Amino acid sequence: MKTFLKVLLMAALLLIAIKFSPVIFLGAIAGLLLAVVLGAVGLSLIAALFAVVLALALALSPIWIPVLVVMGLISLFRKSERPAPVPVAVA
Repeated sequence: MKTFLKVLLMAALLLIAIKFSPVIFLGAIAGLLLAVVLGAVGLSLIAALFAVVLALALALSPIWIPVLVVMGLISLFRKSERPAPVPVAVA
């Protein structure tokens, strides 16, 4: 008797799931469309942020390019404070 009730309950749940499957399908489609819209908004925000960073780098290039040149020349002619690495013999 207990097995019969389990089978009857499973059949009832299956019928309920079949009846609600169009609603679940529409909910899944709506969720996917929402994910597409939010993804497109996120990508456009990332592109806008990249454009702002690029414009800022271009606007400040008269400042940072000479600074980089001076720092490069200083590091080129400065003596290294680190000792030379000791070669390791492989046996």
